Amino acid sequence: MLTRMAENQAKPRATYQDLLAVDDRLVAEIVDGELFTSPRPAPRHAVSTVELATLLVPVYGARHRRGPGGWLILIEPEIHLGEDIVVPDLAGWRQSDVTLPREAYFSKAPDWLCEVLSPSTRRLDRLKKLRVYAREGVAHVWLVDPDDRSVEVLRLEAGQWVVATIVGGDDRVRPDPFAEVDLDLTTLWAD
Repeated sequence: MLTRMAENQAKPRATYQDLLAVDDRLVAEIVDGELFTSPRPAPRHAVSTVELATLLVPVYGARHRRGPGGWLILIEPEIHLGEDIVVPDLAGWRQSDVTLPREAYFSKAPDWLCEVLSPSTRRLDRLKKLRVYAREGVAHVWLVDPDDRSVEVLRLEAGQWVVATIVGGDDRVRPDPFAEVDLDLTTLWAD
C-alpha cells in the first residue's frame, strides 16, 4: 500500500533552478509545472525564424525604416507567465505597452508571437503552450510549419483560438496583426 501511495503522489513541479541547470545547448521551458527541453533549432527551422524576423522588423520594429513601426520584436525571448516559462521563436509587444526589463526575461505577455513547428516541439507548441498563451491573453499566434510550407494564423476570441487564415507556399499575405504590408512567404522556406 505504501508503494501505491508513493506512485500516486504528484511529481514535483519544475522550478526556475531546474531550468537554469539545463545544458546551454538546449532550449528549456516550464509548462504546467513540467520541464521541457529541446535541441536548438535545426537549419530549416532557423531559416524560417530569421527570415520572418527579417520581413517584420524593418517594417514594424522599433527603428522602422519602411513601415508603421510601433513594435518590439525579438527572436527566442524568455517569457515568464505565472509559473510557466516559455521561449517562443518570435514574440512581439506593442511599444506603447512594454518597457525593456532589467532581468534576462519578460514577465509581460506579448501581443503577438510565432512558433516555428518542428518534430521535437510540435506537440508542446500546439497543445500545451497555446493554452498558456490563451490564458495570458496573447492576441495573435502564428504557427509556421517549414515542412508543410504553411502559416496558420490564430486570433484569440473570448479566450479561444480561432483560425483566422492558413496560408503557405509562395503566397503573398497580410496576416493580422501585421496587415499593412505584403509578406512574401517564399522567403521563409529553406529550399
